[in-house]
Amino acid sequence: MKEYYVYIMSNKSGTLYTGITNDLERRVYQHKCKSIEGFTKRYHITHLVYFESTDDVTAAIAREKQIKGMLRNKKIELIKTLNPEWKDLSEDWYDPNWEQ
Repeated sequence: MKEYYVYIMSNKSGTLYTGITNDLERRVYQHKCKSIEGFTKRYHITHLVYFESTDDVTAAIAREKQIKGMLRNKKIELIKTLNPEWKDLSEDWYDPNWEQ
């Protein structure tokens, strides 16, 4: 069964990006390496601060749209439910000698 993830990334100044993927580890790595042109590369968004998963792609897409439609303060409240200290949830996923 395939897993789908809705996630929120951030940078040091607190800019937020919400996305969806079927491979969270790969997608976060792409953000950290800045290998894809666009918003997250331009604003150095490299910290995974929130994610949730489902096996229903339709539900994941709907949830991504719901989160993207939230006001910033609601997104912050959501992040704090899982990650009150805003730690990078992916900090131990990759080689510690790897440089961003």
